Amino acid sequence: MIGSIIGDISGFMYSKLLIIMLLAVGLYFTVKCGFLQIRMFGESVKVVGEKPDKEGSVSSFQALMVSTASRVGTGNIVGVSTAICMGGFGSVFWMWIIAFIGGASAFVESTLAQIYKRKRPDGSSYGGPSYYIEAALNSHALGFIFAISMLVTYAGGFNMLCAYNLQSTFSAYSFYDPKVSPIIIGAILALIFGYCLLGGDNRIVKTASTLVPVMGVLYVIVALFVVITHIGLLPGVFARIFKEAFDFKAIFGGFSGSCMMYGIKRGLYSNEAGCGSAPNAAAAATVSHPVKQGLVQMLSVFIDTLLLCTATALMCLCSGVEPNADLAGAPYVQEALRAALGSIGPVFITVSMILFAFTTLIGNFYYMDNLLIFMHKGIPSEKFMFGFRIVGTIVVFIGAIASMGLLWDLADVLMGVMAIINLPVIVILHKVALGALKDYEAQKAEGKNPVFKAETVGLKGKVDFWN
Repeated sequence: MIGSIIGDISGFMYSKLLIIMLLAVGLYFTVKCGFLQIRMFGESVKVVGEKPDKEGSVSSFQALMVSTASRVGTGNIVGVSTAICMGGFGSVFWMWIIAFIGGASAFVESTLAQIYKRKRPDGSSYGGPSYYIEAALNSHALGFIFAISMLVTYAGGFNMLCAYNLQSTFSAYSFYDPKVSPIIIGAILALIFGYCLLGGDNRIVKTASTLVPVMGVLYVIVALFVVITHIGLLPGVFARIFKEAFDFKAIFGGFSGSCMMYGIKRGLYSNEAGCGSAPNAAAAATVSHPVKQGLVQMLSVFIDTLLLCTATALMCLCSGVEPNADLAGAPYVQEALRAALGSIGPVFITVSMILFAFTTLIGNFYYMDNLLIFMHKGIPSEKFMFGFRIVGTIVVFIGAIASMGLLWDLADVLMGVMAIINLPVIVILHKVALGALKDYEAQKAEGKNPVFKAETVGLKGKVDFWN
């Protein structure tokens, strides 16, 4: 009964409310920012490599890797597979659309997080939607509600689903016993996750910034190999993607199971643009201008969806294995790789899922400290944080043995609540981000390395930094 209720809520959110909100807000920001996803793509790549002036500070690259660690995860493999199997080839096109326009939303929310970030006693920074909601809208209550929704989403729903997706990849092997294997795999995963988690933020940042580039590059190389060795199928794959994406009679005849709904739902789950998650990582970076981190987080959306999700989609669709609902999730990817690479294919996907899932788990938990500081109005005690991380570890174990359908719907609903709160807020505050963008471009035109001052957007003395 609980699963049915959550499923109905998810259906309403993604068949009506969130699709309208995501597309409308993303398109609005795309136009207002002058299509910066195209215009400033080169600049976003350039600023990633900048190093902070203060040694030991979180760099743009590290903030990118933490946010990408959260974005890049099992959704890039299992989520894409589910969308294709349930919604058809056209789902891939709608993932591309939500990523492109979502890049503008990611830019605005992360720029705002930088502008309104808070200062720690050691001079480092932290922040996120809860902080810019409170500072700009003078509403601690709304910020608190957002913090609760994000905490439950990431430490709960997302990490549970991530644990399930990881253990489900072992179902392709003969040793897998549905009654016993999830318990054993879940216990091992929880123990490793707990060890890393109890090491604190530094271990999380270092682990993420090391693993994310390696696993991402390796995954794309294998995907390219599969596509190139099946290049004859590629024109037909693209033809079907565009044909089904624009079959509006089929889409609106049964929207709840259409390629548009699955593409947008799984695309949003994968890149999280507009949900208010990445701004928590963006606020930790030390940069000379907030726009730099906004551009970096825009790039993270592209890495996630336009690169890695597309890699999964083309790798599967070029394998020659026809998707269907019975193969939804890890089984379709494993069958596709088995057909393309032989027995090594499923092994590669299993290893990829372990790395993707692990970095997602720790990337998600990196956000918790900011939320708990906001909710406690100060840094929680070490005993509290120890207990919280133990609970987070137990949640991972529970996710590994739970039901797939319930976990997907629960994750979608929880993420939807975050977006419903965050999207209207960044629309209200977007003029501050646009003012910062205008200032950045003006300084670049003068040949300067842009340096931000709060007075340029009318916030002098109203923020912790930039005064």
